[in-house]
Amino acid sequence: MPKSDDQLIKQLRDSGEAAFRLLFEKYQPIVFRNVFYSLGDRDTAHDIVQETFLRLWNNRAWLQPHLPLLAYLFRISRNLVRDHAKHRAVRVKSAENIPRASPSIGEDPEESLQLSMLEEKIDQTVRTKLPTKCREIFLLSRMEGMSNVEISVHLGISVKTVENQITRALKILRRNLAGYVQK
Repeated sequence: MPKSDDQLIKQLRDSGEAAFRLLFEKYQPIVFRNVFYSLGDRDTAHDIVQETFLRLWNNRAWLQPHLPLLAYLFRISRNLVRDHAKHRAVRVKSAENIPRASPSIGEDPEESLQLSMLEEKIDQTVRTKLPTKCREIFLLSRMEGMSNVEISVHLGISVKTVENQITRALKILRRNLAGYVQK
């Protein structure tokens, strides 16, 4: 005769491995489907389910036989899924903040020299050839990474004016960098 969850939980509280195994076999597929549905990743779902049952085992002394075990397992797994999502978001954000490897100076002296000369020419052109308002808008766009809308709000001008000034700046740069840039 199969034992009830209440009986199995009482045995589990007394470190009953057989009771744990029976509860695992009964609830693992249900918890797995729930976690897999949330994540869509089988490997991570298996890891989370394994951690869920590990926590069940580690907290077995606190289990209450009259409380539904499945709800407790769902709560543990839901918290683990949430933690996994937070950690993944942090990893993604961290990866975005890690600078990309750029060729170090000295790898190809000729390329390094050409790049350095180009950067100098761009800087000189921006400082000396762009009109003041055009330069300010160009620098906000290309160096500060602001969108056209953000620039228009920041400077109190229309988006169309921002677009026109950036187009103007790019034309001036193309004209002054004709010998440096390949078409």
